[in-house]
Amino acid sequence: MKPTNPQRLRSNPRLPAARGILAFLSLALIVAGGCAVGPDYHPPKMAVSPAFSAATNQPPAEPGSAPASTVPVQLQRWWENFHDPALDHLIVQAVASNLDVRLAQARVREARAQLGVSRAGLFPTLNASGSFTRTRTSQGLLFQGEPTTANLFQAGFDAGWEIDVFGGTRRQIEASRDTLEAQIEARRNALVTLLGEVAQNYCALRGYQHQLLIVSNNLAAQQDTLRLQQSKLQAGLATDLDVANAEAQAAATQSQMPPLQTQIQQAIYQLGVLLDREPGALEAELRSIAPLPEGPPEVPPGLPSDLLRRRPDVRQAERQLASATANIGVATADLYPKFNLTGTAGQESFSLQTFANASSRFWSFGPTVTWRLFSAGQIRANIRVQDARQEEAFIQYRQAVLQSLQDVENALVAYSHEQVRRHSLGEAVASARRAVSLALRLNQAGVVDFLNVLNAQQTLFQAELQLAQSNQAVATDLVALYKALGGGWQAAEEHASRTP
Repeated sequence: MKPTNPQRLRSNPRLPAARGILAFLSLALIVAGGCAVGPDYHPPKMAVSPAFSAATNQPPAEPGSAPASTVPVQLQRWWENFHDPALDHLIVQAVASNLDVRLAQARVREARAQLGVSRAGLFPTLNASGSFTRTRTSQGLLFQGEPTTANLFQAGFDAGWEIDVFGGTRRQIEASRDTLEAQIEARRNALVTLLGEVAQNYCALRGYQHQLLIVSNNLAAQQDTLRLQQSKLQAGLATDLDVANAEAQAAATQSQMPPLQTQIQQAIYQLGVLLDREPGALEAELRSIAPLPEGPPEVPPGLPSDLLRRRPDVRQAERQLASATANIGVATADLYPKFNLTGTAGQESFSLQTFANASSRFWSFGPTVTWRLFSAGQIRANIRVQDARQEEAFIQYRQAVLQSLQDVENALVAYSHEQVRRHSLGEAVASARRAVSLALRLNQAGVVDFLNVLNAQQTLFQAELQLAQSNQAVATDLVALYKALGGGWQAAEEHASRTP
C-alpha cells in the first residue's frame, strides 16, 4: 500500500473545513441527545375516597337481592344487561354511523397527521430547483460595443437541517403525541355519550308508549262508565251531576294523550338523528309498543380510583395537561440559539453543451447559528402564556375528576331511591285497584254515591301513571349510571374498528 503523504494532507484546504464541520455536528448531536428545556411532565396524583359514599352501607334496592359489592357487573357491553334485541340493534347502528363519533374520528386522524408534521422537524429538508435565464446587457451601461445577450442554465439541490440542540422540536413532538392521545380519548367519550343517549331515548320511548297505553285503557274504562251513567240518567237512576262528573273525568284523561304522543314522536326523531338518518326514518320500526327494558336491580360502581382510569373525559383532560406542559418547553426553546447545517450543490453554465461538465459544478456547505437577542419580551411573554394554559389544563383536569365522581354519586342515589319509590307505587296501584272494585260494588248496592267510584278510578289512574313513569325513570337512571361509570367504549370502539 502506498503510504500517505502528510504534507499532501496538510496542503488540502478542504480538510480543516471538513474537520470543523464534523466537530460542530458531533458536538451539536451530543448536546441534542441529552437536553430538552422546559418542565418534564409527571401525571398528577389525585386523592379520592376509597369508596363512593352513595354505595357505602346501602341496603339492596329490591327485597332478596344481593349486596351490590357481590354482584358482578358487565360494563364493556352494559346495554346487553337490558336483554332487549331492539336496543342492541340500535346501538350497533349508532356506533357505525353516528356523526359525532365520525367527527371525533376525523379529529383523531387530524391529530395523527399533525404528529407526523411535528416529527418531520427532526429531519433534514432537501429541495431541488432548476432554471433557465436569458439576459441582455443594458446599452446604457456600456462604454463601447454592442449590447450582449447570454443564457444561464442552472439546476441543483439545497438542503437544510436544524439540529434540535435544546429540545424544542422534541417538545413539540411530545405535545403533538399527547394531543393525539387526548383526541383518542375524546372519541371514546363521544362513544360513551352516544351509548347513553341511544339507550336513554329508547327507554324514554318505551316508557312514553306504556304511559300512553295506560291513558288509553283508562280512557276506555271511563268512557264505558260515562255511557253507563247516561243510560242510568235516561232510566232515572242517575243525576246530571253524575254524568257531568264522568264527562269531566274522561275529558281530563283524554287531554293527557297529545303530550305523550308528542314525546313519543320526538324520541323516535332523536333516535333517527343519532343513527345519522332522517328523523322519521325509524318510525315504522319503533312505532309499535314494546316492553320497557329492565336491567339488574344493583350495579356495583367499583372504586373511585378505577373510575378515573376508565372515564374517557378524565383521561382526555389528563392528556391535555400533558400537552400543555410540553408546550412550555416549545416556548422556552426560543430563548436559546438555533443551530443549522445548510448546503447547496448543482450545475450551472452559460451553454447547454457544457452544462453537464465537471467544471460547471458548484457547491457550498457549512453550519450557521442564529440567536434572537431582542424581541421586546415576546418570547418570555409566550412562556407565561403557556404556563397559564398549563394551569388552566390542570384546573380542567381537576374539574373532570370531581364531575366524574359527582356523576356516579348522583346516579347511584337516583337509581336506588327511584327503585324504592317504584316499590311503594306498586303497592299503591294494588290498593287502588282493590278500592275501585269495592267502590263499584258498594255503588251498585246503593251504599255509596257515584262520586266515590269516580274518585277511586282517578286515584287508580294516577297511581298507574306514576308507576309507569317510575319504571321509565328506573331504566333511564340505570343508563345514566352506566354512562357515569364510563363503560361501553371498549366494545363500541372494537366494533367501530371492524366497520368498513
